[in-house]
Amino acid sequence: MLELLPMVFAAPGEALARAEEVLEDRPAPLHASVAHQVIGIWQRDFGDMRLALSHLRRARAWAARADSAEREADVLGTLGVALVHAGRTRQGMDALHKGVERGTGHTRARVLFRRAYSYWVLGHHKEALEDVRRAIPVLRQAGDVIWTARALTLRATVHLALGSVDRADSDFGAAGILWETTGQEHDKADAVESRGLAAFRAGDVPAALRLLDEAEERYAKLGTPTFMLSIRRCEVLMAAGLAAEALAEADTALGALDGIGGQSTRKAELLLAAARAARLAGEPQTAIARAALAARLFAGQRRTWWETHARLVLIGARHAAGRRSGRLVADAAAVAEMLAALGAPAAPEASLLAGRIALDLGWTADAERHLALAARSRRRGPPLARMTGWAAQALRAQAAGSPRGVLEACRRGLDVLDDHRMTLGASELRARATAQGTELAALAQRASLASGGPRRLLVWSERWRATALSAPPTRPPADPALLSDMTAYREIAARAEETRMEGRPVPALEREQRRLEREIRSRTLHMRGGAPDVGDRLDVGRLLARLGEDVRLVELAVLDGRVQVLLCGQDRVRRFEAGSLAAAESEAEHVQAGLRRLAHPGAQARLPVVEAAGRRLEELLLGPAAAHLGDGPVVVVPPGRLHRVPWALLPSLRERVLSVSPSASSWLRAKETAPPRGGRQVLVRGPGLATGGAEVPELAGRYGGATVLEHEDATVPRVLAELDGAGLAHIAAHGTFRADGPLFSSLRVADGPLIVHDFERLDRSPYRIILSCCDTARFATVGADELLGLVTALLPLGTAGVVACSAPVNDAAVVPLMLALHEGLDSGLSLAEALRDARATLPADAVHRATGWAFTAFGAA
Repeated sequence: MLELLPMVFAAPGEALARAEEVLEDRPAPLHASVAHQVIGIWQRDFGDMRLALSHLRRARAWAARADSAEREADVLGTLGVALVHAGRTRQGMDALHKGVERGTGHTRARVLFRRAYSYWVLGHHKEALEDVRRAIPVLRQAGDVIWTARALTLRATVHLALGSVDRADSDFGAAGILWETTGQEHDKADAVESRGLAAFRAGDVPAALRLLDEAEERYAKLGTPTFMLSIRRCEVLMAAGLAAEALAEADTALGALDGIGGQSTRKAELLLAAARAARLAGEPQTAIARAALAARLFAGQRRTWWETHARLVLIGARHAAGRRSGRLVADAAAVAEMLAALGAPAAPEASLLAGRIALDLGWTADAERHLALAARSRRRGPPLARMTGWAAQALRAQAAGSPRGVLEACRRGLDVLDDHRMTLGASELRARATAQGTELAALAQRASLASGGPRRLLVWSERWRATALSAPPTRPPADPALLSDMTAYREIAARAEETRMEGRPVPALEREQRRLEREIRSRTLHMRGGAPDVGDRLDVGRLLARLGEDVRLVELAVLDGRVQVLLCGQDRVRRFEAGSLAAAESEAEHVQAGLRRLAHPGAQARLPVVEAAGRRLEELLLGPAAAHLGDGPVVVVPPGRLHRVPWALLPSLRERVLSVSPSASSWLRAKETAPPRGGRQVLVRGPGLATGGAEVPELAGRYGGATVLEHEDATVPRVLAELDGAGLAHIAAHGTFRADGPLFSSLRVADGPLIVHDFERLDRSPYRIILSCCDTARFATVGADELLGLVTALLPLGTAGVVACSAPVNDAAVVPLMLALHEGLDSGLSLAEALRDARATLPADAVHRATGWAFTAFGAA
């Protein structure tokens, strides 16, 4: 009978079924006790806590009837853990203490492990380590591999909570060797999950995500819930800049836990995870509600460690919601003191929060005291902890009136985050991780504006802009599973599109498409970065030399909601203040709506309205700088939130050679990128265009030896093979921008969508690429000031120039624009020059003018 107990974590469903069968046969008291204990463990960890407690109480009663002190001690240990998870902390610890008193030898060691586990759940880490220390030698002497491995895993987990990553790694490694000799599949899955947490604590986010996904697959095979895994994944997702996803995961898990009547302790932990995620996702009211409820639950469960962490999130959310008071400073300081006493790594975060609030109130002496405590963490610990310390140091310098100190602290803090970012292989994670440096970048920009003049402001504006483009993303591995998923995704997406065109619903296909998207994205996020090469920092002298006397580069920085125009050229940088960023964003949306209307015949009356909006945009975005642009070419470097502005619509830019770049550094790299030898031309024509891609046959005749891919030849593998290393590529295809998943934005070719993830597989993207497709110049703004989309995927891979479109356009009007554009390229013009001249050849009607404005030249080729 006793073999059923380890089976609960080897084959949970089978153990439950066999225990229920035992009870049907009127077993002896000892057997009945074991069967009820097995069912109680299953319900405790995977089901209804009320049923768990009922069965475990019966198990204890049957143990007493069997007159077995060892059996009763073992059941008391299981019952104690269940009571703690049910929020009945005092009763649970009483049961555990009794179990330790009644058990002897091997049994007592197992109960000590359970008490240690309960101490860990409660946040009493010193006591947990002491009980594990006493249990492990006895378990080893008894040759109990399973319980020794469990004890080592628990000790490692406690070490992680206290920030001792090396000790945790050692114990996880020893436990892993033991687990491999057992058939404990659930315990093995838990070990993989714990290794994922260890990887995260060590700063390896991709490995953490990979291990947590592997653990989830193992749990799925066993059919067991994954609430602890959800809590841990939320933590990793938040560190990866995916706070909204973390919030959704926590909420989903909370719903599932409530649905089965699961553990009260897990509910409180999930509420805390949801509160943290909501705060990072910019939802302070949601964070306040979740953190307050979590704090109440933790208090009722007598879990001081956890309650203190919940109070930290609650105070931070209240601060984010705009609350400022001396009481809030005192509360944050008390939380910092308590966390420090508990040995919690989050203590500096609480001190930083107290310092921030004190600064808001003008209490500089109090702020200095709290910030000095927080700043101690800047030289040790994982990257995000050191970031906290450098943020505190920057605020100290700002309060002391030391711009130099601010800039030094910001530089050191952003360097730490750069090292962390470059461990991430996926471009999405690199971009999103920059959100953690937003405050430091803003502090540095303010200090630059106050003390260093326009040139220094330009350097700091560049320091944290489009950083994901500064080094190529890690090339996706030749993973057969990933390649298979991407092929399946194309097939499903193509079938779904065909079915929609027939007017039929496609719910099953859409569900499968979403599943494959999750799989592709998940595998991509597992990629680790290569060498920590963060790319070149902007050399202003080199930039000005490249611009020469005629070219002007206009970088738009945003400080405190106002647009600062940094005009570079003629060997100097000048600053002008323009308008409100919020007003410019609103005006840009109106312009985009106007362009969409002008794409259709009959909207001629809207043309003056759109042109008037262009004039208002110029005033808001360029202000007095518009009068100092000279007569030469202009490069515009907008912040991410202004990526949808059709810059050619602005009156002072309308007749100019105009290009756009995500950053000045990106433009400089493009300017210095050499074209490939041979300069192959590739022309691609996708299906379903209203004009049939009419420019492609004519271009094929013009270029002679160009590779033409159309009809069944225009498949994703063939297109990618021909694009790799090409000198010039022209793709006429339907474009789709995915705001919900920008790396699934696509161009439609013969066998389905050609997505951004596909382009990232190129060794070198085309030197010049023209995308005569709708919505190819649309981006998702993420992180601090990063853009995700098709154009930004190409720029780090060797592309020096792109022509793309930021709005839906009239297909027929695109054809003459593209033909004129290539005519200019044939005569030796750059993309920006050719596009300017091509616009001038179009008819003056609204449709053609709107089409010309919708296309933009990016880069410098």
